[in-house]
Amino acid sequence: MSISWYPGHMAKAKRQLQDQLSRTDVVVEVCDARLPTSSRNPDLDEMVMYKQRILLLNKADLADPKTSLAWEKYFKQQDMTVFALNSLRSAARIIPLIEKSAQQKIENAQKRGIKKTVRAMVVGVPNVGKSTLINLIKGSSSIKTEDRPGVTRSTQWFKVTPYLELMDSPGMLWPKLEDPLAAKRLAYIGSIRDQVYDTMHLAIELLDYLMENHQNALMQRYKLVDETLKGQELLEAICKNRGFLVRGGELDIDRGIVAVLDEFRGGKIGRITLEKPPL
Repeated sequence: MSISWYPGHMAKAKRQLQDQLSRTDVVVEVCDARLPTSSRNPDLDEMVMYKQRILLLNKADLADPKTSLAWEKYFKQQDMTVFALNSLRSAARIIPLIEKSAQQKIENAQKRGIKKTVRAMVVGVPNVGKSTLINLIKGSSSIKTEDRPGVTRSTQWFKVTPYLELMDSPGMLWPKLEDPLAAKRLAYIGSIRDQVYDTMHLAIELLDYLMENHQNALMQRYKLVDETLKGQELLEAICKNRGFLVRGGELDIDRGIVAVLDEFRGGKIGRITLEKPPL
């Protein structure tokens, strides 16, 4: 099954990004460290192929640390500048990376007696933490952020230092997701709006995956004792253990769905990476 949609604001985001590229020295691509392949927009490769580029594996504090190190090694073998970070703590380390990537342009300008202002464009799919990252680098909260895909609606340039400007851009998906597993994983981390999927099936499939691959973390989080649980029975057991009930004593399945998805996205179930680098 392929998932096809291309909201108008994402088509607009692509046009805006293309318009700004001529003014950009460095492209900072942000992906989710839990999903380093599926959370990268393949359209960007062609769009920014002639620009200096930095790949940030953001939200590394939510991912398995050993797997993040393996991903860093893999991308470095592809001659990419890559860094795994927790944007809440290590955002300041991004400025030296940007300046290093633009060093040749800085030196060329110096030879002409010009003190160059470096412009870096921050790009990525929705909900990978672009705006939060820029806010932390700036030390302010002037960029609107929200835990909802696609909240940044237009390109914005911001001065970070006297000679460095960053541009925040709207989260941009690509027109057609032909890989159903990649699409499902993007939905798990919240990069695809919950309205696109049946959230009950999404939560159940996530729980089945976690029970098979991260059983201890899942059972500990929800105080489960039966490791054979799966499907709707697993979701119902979580609702029972949490005391999610509606009037009449019936299970509040909707509340359980929201809890499972929110707690996975927030790293409360454990530091879990959904993809491993190719061998």
